[in-house]
Amino acid sequence: MADPLMFKTTMEFDYGVPREIAPGVVRLVANNPSPFTFKGTNTYLIGSKSLAVIDPGPLDAEHCRSILKAAAGRPITHILITHTHRDHVDGLPALLAATGAKTAGYGAYQLTSRVASRNGPGGEGSHTDRTMKPDIVLRDGEDVAGHDWAVTAVHTPGHTPDHLSFALRSTGSDRVLFPGDHVMAWNTSVVAPPEGRMGDYLTSLEKLMARDDTIAFPGHGGQYETPARVAKAYLIHRRMRDAAILDSIKGGATNVDAIVAQIYKGLNPKLVPAAAMSVLAHLEHQWERDLITVAGPLSLTSALAAA
Repeated sequence: MADPLMFKTTMEFDYGVPREIAPGVVRLVANNPSPFTFKGTNTYLIGSKSLAVIDPGPLDAEHCRSILKAAAGRPITHILITHTHRDHVDGLPALLAATGAKTAGYGAYQLTSRVASRNGPGGEGSHTDRTMKPDIVLRDGEDVAGHDWAVTAVHTPGHTPDHLSFALRSTGSDRVLFPGDHVMAWNTSVVAPPEGRMGDYLTSLEKLMARDDTIAFPGHGGQYETPARVAKAYLIHRRMRDAAILDSIKGGATNVDAIVAQIYKGLNPKLVPAAAMSVLAHLEHQWERDLITVAGPLSLTSALAAA
């Protein structure tokens, strides 16, 4: 079994109250707590004279009003999207109507998963906008800038194919990364097929390990330091989990439910569906590497065997 990670679950915030967490960076937390969103979705405002918003959050009129209030009359010129799960983008139309800002994100994508389509838990999976057409389409390494702010897009697929992290270009001592839902301090990210792909997720962790960011402000939960070290710890955890799942199959487990019951003992029942999705993502990655055989299309009910 994979060793437990040391999670950071403390977070200083009040709903609707902007909190400056770094020079030129303000955080607002949407009031949509859940087992999948922790305290709620983080929205960030960056800049001083003109602003960009990173992730407008869920459909919540009060949260939209809080964003506009925090702007304090300064123009919001851009809305940056880390990924299109509903808890991050359902508030986009209202904020666009109030600001006329340009949108920037990865945009439309097609699925490449070998996993059968599904309905996902907690706003995941089928609740992803695969056809989004942002005003500014961003690919890995491309920049977007306003009057007194600039970020570089870092493509980090795995949680979703369209997932972007944003690196703030700053002259300060901190090198700030907004990793969205790819790496958070309060828990591991949900990697739920067919939108989530474990192989992509692990590669993206390796990409973040190679960076020199000093602090990260994620999509849920509080900030954390040394993002590269955190990404490495999560990569080791995922590799150990992968090995545990394969050992479970070699030991006779023949389906997802049996694997979850064996390696997620004592898990909060509300999180069992997410654990099943994570196992499914690992199984797809193992199938791609010819480590297991699968009877029929890969799904939560597939019959499994070691290759």
